[in-house]
Amino acid sequence: MPPSLPPLIDRHTHLEGGLDPAWVRRESARRNLALPSSLEDLWSGRSLPFQGFIEAFLFGAALLDSREAIRDAVLAVAHRTQAANGSGFDLWASPHFLVAHRGQVGLGDFWRGVEDGFALAESLGLRACLVVDAVNHFGPKHGHAVLDLVLPELPPFVRGFSTGGLEGCPFRDWAPVFDRARSAGLRLAAHAGENGPGANVREAVLEGGVARIVHGIRADEATLELLAERQIPVDICPSSNRALAAEVDPHPLPRMLRAGVRCALGTDDPGVIPCDLRTEAEAARGMGLEEAALAKLRRHGAEDAWCLMD
Repeated sequence: MPPSLPPLIDRHTHLEGGLDPAWVRRESARRNLALPSSLEDLWSGRSLPFQGFIEAFLFGAALLDSREAIRDAVLAVAHRTQAANGSGFDLWASPHFLVAHRGQVGLGDFWRGVEDGFALAESLGLRACLVVDAVNHFGPKHGHAVLDLVLPELPPFVRGFSTGGLEGCPFRDWAPVFDRARSAGLRLAAHAGENGPGANVREAVLEGGVARIVHGIRADEATLELLAERQIPVDICPSSNRALAAEVDPHPLPRMLRAGVRCALGTDDPGVIPCDLRTEAEAARGMGLEEAALAKLRRHGAEDAWCLMD
């Protein structure tokens, strides 16, 4: 890699959504489970409503019921990142869903599986960290339950706290949860303006107090100005957006960059919606971005990546 180029980082990828499809097929066959049609559709490149994606996502998550399965999930992300000449990844995961809600794996096995996977990623020359993801539409009570679960023995590789899922609960209601996570030393992010209105992006920043936005593709011009003014990093995942928010057309990434927003590329759920860092860069280029803009995406990706921060 030329010395002038910063590290290439996958700024947003989910543990449960990053499984190797071949591994999913093998595990499903071993357990005599039929693959949902939604997953087959997404693997084939079809667009689906968000609820169809959730069905596919949860099917893969249900297979993560051991330390070894968690390790294999992390390793799938690592191998995909390495194959795209990436140098690291910020990994989102939902331990409360797997450990408490579903009760399919113990918290100790979850942490050890992630640690095993990160050790293997490091052996490949990759940097990685974990962002604990809570489910927005389950509400703040759930958010506090997530923190109750993870904070007592929080591993050092956990760098952040976020909300994902359906944007069904106002971010202002999540402010006490975000405050608690911040007090525990965690950085804050939110999926906003993906399946909910663009106003959610502004609310997440101004009333939720988050310092990073995932997607944000429905933000209006005034909100883009706010993001630029405050230098809020935004993780953009073109393949995921195309599959789950196809009505947002044309994609606003060029407009966001022109507004001065610190956008960077991520893969989101590449085991469900097939992609990698190369396809996301090509998608950005297909939006009319020139090399200088693509280089800016890469630079932002490294400068604001939590996996590269101490």
